[in-house]
Amino acid sequence: MTTGAAATAAIAATVTRQAGAIGAHITGIELAGLDWAGPRATETVAFLRRALLDHLVICIRDQSAMTPDDQLAFARHWGEVSVHPYVPSIDGYPGVMRIYDPNPVTTTWHADTTHVAAPPAMTLLLARVLPPVGGDTMFANQYLAYETLSDGLRTTLDGLRAIHQGTELAKEAGVDTDAVTSSHPVVRTHPETGRRSLFVNGNYTKRFEGWTDDESAPLLQYLYTQASRPELTWRHRWRVGDLIIWDNRCTQHAVIGDTAGHERTLHRVTITGDVPV
Repeated sequence: MTTGAAATAAIAATVTRQAGAIGAHITGIELAGLDWAGPRATETVAFLRRALLDHLVICIRDQSAMTPDDQLAFARHWGEVSVHPYVPSIDGYPGVMRIYDPNPVTTTWHADTTHVAAPPAMTLLLARVLPPVGGDTMFANQYLAYETLSDGLRTTLDGLRAIHQGTELAKEAGVDTDAVTSSHPVVRTHPETGRRSLFVNGNYTKRFEGWTDDESAPLLQYLYTQASRPELTWRHRWRVGDLIIWDNRCTQHAVIGDTAGHERTLHRVTITGDVPV
């Protein structure tokens, strides 16, 4: 999708590309109070889904009026809302998580919840309270992370699987390790675009299947570096009311932990995905 006015009579919105590899801003759409059972909602989501597939991450600006009910209703148009296995939802809104101060989990490059058998397809994150400065989020294109590897390394990775495991938060919540451990292909195929992308990350990937931790570490570290190369990224500077949607199947993200203790509150909803292949 190109920068400029939307090429549709139904949706009058502007999509503006933000970086060479990934990311776009969208203006001219108001989601609060939309009739979620009506045709306008269906048309709006179809427009946004096309933009997401084109840009991997989209930021719909000026959505402060959205309530948690709005966010959930909007999210259900994208698929089944996922409830995190061990991080609680906000009271009264199953599936809406409060994301707050940056911490080692959020500041590490990662895709969301890859330790489950069917990791989320998409994540929707709405900015509620932001610090005066800092707390930006970086995003990286994992199609390009895979496609820019050598032919030889791509051939090697195509035959590998990796073990993903939940973080220390799972243990603290009393969740059994086996319940938050899954095996996934190191390179997955996107179910809608058919493109291949790198699918290992520094939060959840522990080792290659059939390899020891020590054997896995050097190659995994190389792949983590590859996954976050600057030319594959976009740094988003948040405004209150920004609603960002990212494709969790072909991106990674990391928060910049420079908020100096100021409040940073965002509401997150994730959409259930499929088993990676």
